Amino acid sequence: MASDGKWLFPRGAHALRFLHDTRIDPPMNIADSTSAYEAWLHRQLPGEVVEADLSRKHARMRSGRFVFLRATYWRWAEVMPTLLPELATAPSVLAVGDVHVENFGTWRDADGRLVWGLNDFDEAFEMPYAFDLLRLAVSGFLGLADGGDPSLASLASICDSVLKGYAAGLARPRPYVLDRDHTRMRARFVATEDDRTAFWQKMEKNAAAAHDAVPERFRMALDRALPEGATAVQYWPRTAGVGSLGRPRWVASAQWQGGPVVREAKGVVTSGWAYARGLEQPPLRIDAIVRGRHRASDPWYRLDADGVLVRRLSPNNHKIEMDVLGRWIFEHDLLADMGREVANTHLSDDGAAAAIAADLARRGTRWLADAAGIAVKSIDADFADWNRLRPAPPKR
Repeated sequence: MASDGKWLFPRGAHALRFLHDTRIDPPMNIADSTSAYEAWLHRQLPGEVVEADLSRKHARMRSGRFVFLRATYWRWAEVMPTLLPELATAPSVLAVGDVHVENFGTWRDADGRLVWGLNDFDEAFEMPYAFDLLRLAVSGFLGLADGGDPSLASLASICDSVLKGYAAGLARPRPYVLDRDHTRMRARFVATEDDRTAFWQKMEKNAAAAHDAVPERFRMALDRALPEGATAVQYWPRTAGVGSLGRPRWVASAQWQGGPVVREAKGVVTSGWAYARGLEQPPLRIDAIVRGRHRASDPWYRLDADGVLVRRLSPNNHKIEMDVLGRWIFEHDLLADMGREVANTHLSDDGAAAAIAADLARRGTRWLADAAGIAVKSIDADFADWNRLRPAPPKR
């Protein structure tokens, strides 16, 4: 590490030194990389990994490049700094890590206002800010191309939108509160009556199904997350997401003051960015980024004392997926809003805006599109290999 605290990234190197004097070895093929990561996951969550969900994840990874990207954040963290060492010289911030176009949704803040923004921070860690922008742009391209709108998937225009929004966010960070402003977002994203009906029907169906007993640490976390006085509590396991498939999720529903309430508890591990750097037990940074000073945060989204992530589930506490986004991403330049929301999360530290702005000015206008082209080719190669190779069972 250099004397000024910056990381050293020799151009063209196959082994790069990072903070804490850790080292990334030359990347394995995707099958071996997956086996190694899942062995680590079993060590992090001993006896708790949901094997059936890992099998589902492996199958879903074959369905398309966008899903593959979502499922393999640790692989991104292994490969991208070696492919793009110039991005790794960017100022380091507390970043989201697993940024993608389906990692945005709505929630209610402490004042009951409807808010839109980034809503999953499992992979948050200190890293060069440029990798969040790169992953967002690449996900927009793959999501549109794989979703049947390849005519919209211009990598250059996607990168321009992301950078435009990010620069605006650096200049004026501000959460996306939908109760008065952002009327087009509110009309598009607020839960409809059909959404509400489907949500509660699903909760009732899951609560009525037979299942194993909830493990003690998840039951206790759920009980602490429910409001005082909640009755008729029921618990069940949940399968959701893509990247987190295999990690245990449990849900509790209850009656409280005249109606139902729902909470989720999920097992978490340290960020794939830290994993790729050989850091076995660094502190989780989820709460720090969620409560950033430029966010109207979800008060129910927090790390429990037992290291379990708990959150409220409701019709308006949800992710917004590509089947809802579609062409609307371009019709209303939502990628610029996504870039701006990434800036909201990056500006927790004093001086970060000035350092990032200076770095962006140094890079010019083509850097993100050039980097995204390289990243997409790498993902294409891994995706092709994944459909050809079968990962070995993880050694535990």
